Amino acid sequence: MKQNLALQITNLGKRYKIGERESYLTIRDIFSRLLVKNNLTKNFWALKNVSFQVKKGEIFGIIGPNGAGKSTLLKLLSRISEPTEGEILIRGKLNSLLEVGAGFNSELTGRENIFLNGAILGMKRPEIRERLDRIAEFSGISQFLDTPAKYYSSGMFVRLGLTIALQAKWDILVIDEVLSVLDKQFQDKIFKYLQKITRTGKTIIIVSHNLELIKRYCQHVMLLQKGRRVQNAQHY
Repeated sequence: MKQNLALQITNLGKRYKIGERESYLTIRDIFSRLLVKNNLTKNFWALKNVSFQVKKGEIFGIIGPNGAGKSTLLKLLSRISEPTEGEILIRGKLNSLLEVGAGFNSELTGRENIFLNGAILGMKRPEIRERLDRIAEFSGISQFLDTPAKYYSSGMFVRLGLTIALQAKWDILVIDEVLSVLDKQFQDKIFKYLQKITRTGKTIIIVSHNLELIKRYCQHVMLLQKGRRVQNAQHY
């Protein structure tokens, strides 16, 4: 793997087996199909022959319609699922922000949830304590820090979860559609911060249907369609 690359994907594929459903089967049919298992299933390739590279310090976009394979790709990158074929080479620590606020407890305060979520993301308690005020201020919840999270709006949840993730230790950060639910002012604030930290060599991968956002902030973009890479649009 080249030294300037954060991520290298080669001929990546993910195959699922889908069971066929019929309204009526005889006992003989059931026993026959148990003996010939392949008759009960068919292969579906959610991803096939996908290859791409992401450089260190880059903001890389992934776009495509629903069902294109974007979620499958993110699961493979995050090690939630294993590929059927191909190779994933990652240089450094990869964190995924696929569901902001996962692990939050609505009965706990914002302060308590920062410690809880930070620990889930691998932060040590002294690190969280050191960055607590920074997280509260950046996310805009300082005055609600000791309020139970059940009283937070969905926007507050997203801002807090995203801010905690940004403060955790990572070299590559994968962000799903969570940015699209943020107001434009906070989006601009996030991307100003992301552009700043990518200068230190950190890498961002963004998956979004918001083409304007992708066009504005990503240096390179990959289009997925029906599980395959269609094109790589460079330097919008």
